[in-house]
Amino acid sequence: MSQKIKIAASILAANPMRFESEIKKVERAGIDLIHIDVMDGHFVPNITMGPFIIKGIKKITKVPLDIHLMITHPERYIKAFADVAGKGDFITFHIEATKQPKKVISLIKKAGLKAGVSLNPNTKTKSIEKLLSTLDLVLIMSVYPGFDGQKFMPEVLPKISRLRSLAPDGLEIAIDGGITPENIPQVVKQGANIIAAASAIFKTEDPYKAVKTLKEIAKQAVKKTSCMN
Repeated sequence: MSQKIKIAASILAANPMRFESEIKKVERAGIDLIHIDVMDGHFVPNITMGPFIIKGIKKITKVPLDIHLMITHPERYIKAFADVAGKGDFITFHIEATKQPKKVISLIKKAGLKAGVSLNPNTKTKSIEKLLSTLDLVLIMSVYPGFDGQKFMPEVLPKISRLRSLAPDGLEIAIDGGITPENIPQVVKQGANIIAAASAIFKTEDPYKAVKTLKEIAKQAVKKTSCMN
């Protein structure tokens, strides 16, 4: 795997009253992406934030964003989120949430952003395999989306391997849900190169140190995987 391993800080687990200080901590630690879960209370049983909050986040960090839309009919909202995002940011939508994935991808690309698609744990890779050449990112959920703090589902690991074997050069493969220092080597071995962590960063005593630790674990996992190959 030639892509750099990246750690994404999922602010779902951050203190919402201190977003700026929490984001600044992980930014200083060298975080690669800020992962933002947008939930509508319909596609998932939770409600989080919309474009207004993301606009504020863009003002306090230069770290690229992955705006993860856990919403029904994402095609209706791409413009609203694209208007507050910036060059280099991702908008990722769920394949289960729309009957028009090609349209959603086109809308994201036309807005000048990177397009990602996400799969729930029970969704087969076949549902997106024909779209891979049009995508910048695939996000595999290793928990059922909606709430942080859930346990990692190892049964999704073969999906990472399958998609990496089919992936065109440059496609980012991300994993999100229940990430811990202990399971990072497993997801790296299968071919994930973006690792989104929530509680493993923001529920620790020192998010700065947590990011440094996760990045080092991922780095060592890459070395070990390379030696095995």
